[in-house]
Amino acid sequence: MRAFISVDLEGLPYIVSREHLFVKGALYNEARKVATRIVRTVAEELHAQGFEEVVVADSHGPMVNVIPEEMPDFVSLVRGFPRPLSMVAFARGSDLAIFLGYHAKAGTSYATFDHTYSGATIDRITINGIEISECLMNAMLLGEWEVPVGLVAGDEALKKDLELLPWAEFVTLKRASGRYSAISPSLKKIEDELREKTRIVVEKLEKKELKPFTLERPVKVEVRFLNSAYAEVAELLPFVHRKSGKEVEFTAETMENAYKILEVLIFAAAGVSYITSR
Repeated sequence: MRAFISVDLEGLPYIVSREHLFVKGALYNEARKVATRIVRTVAEELHAQGFEEVVVADSHGPMVNVIPEEMPDFVSLVRGFPRPLSMVAFARGSDLAIFLGYHAKAGTSYATFDHTYSGATIDRITINGIEISECLMNAMLLGEWEVPVGLVAGDEALKKDLELLPWAEFVTLKRASGRYSAISPSLKKIEDELREKTRIVVEKLEKKELKPFTLERPVKVEVRFLNSAYAEVAELLPFVHRKSGKEVEFTAETMENAYKILEVLIFAAAGVSYITSR
């Protein structure tokens, strides 16, 4: 069997400072060590439960955060940015997906580093009427590939999203008191709970209790940017409709196509940001 793990940084325990999140940040190495330890714990438990291969998608920022030499032999590590399908690259064909270090969507109260995909350009994304987080967006694409999300671990503020994934288990890695502050359990306690929940998820998979998160097609996407200039560039695409100063919408035949279009719009917005800030 093959498992897929997508790991972000903002929802990991102890990660509360911007200095944790950037390659040149003073606390970046601390964040790397935490991410690596969390990933290794889950990967080792999956292997103990019969998974021959575990694919880990390093999914934060430049996507080179997990320390390769600390990964077991059965782990394949997806690294580098930009890359097609971003946080779920190489997930197709997996039997099970797990999200680690995930955070709440933009605008969530009492959540560390709340944002949706791009905190510098995006205010809100809605897919088929659902205001989404990265967790839900990734689960939607995996669902189209018939890959169920069995376990999510991250900021407690994200837990509400699992109302749409009721079969999935959740592990709280921290509870925020603000955007840049949180309380986290000990790593030992977190590791024990991750191992226990991983075993539960594998049992659910064997009992066919896990489900892919599927959407009706075509897929309707609405995006509200932080800057009207980003919407101006987005509407240059003939299938993108401008709803208001900062809002656009489009329809895609599949969730995979919707995901790719969103990536292009965000990269375009980032380009505008760079050009206008020089």
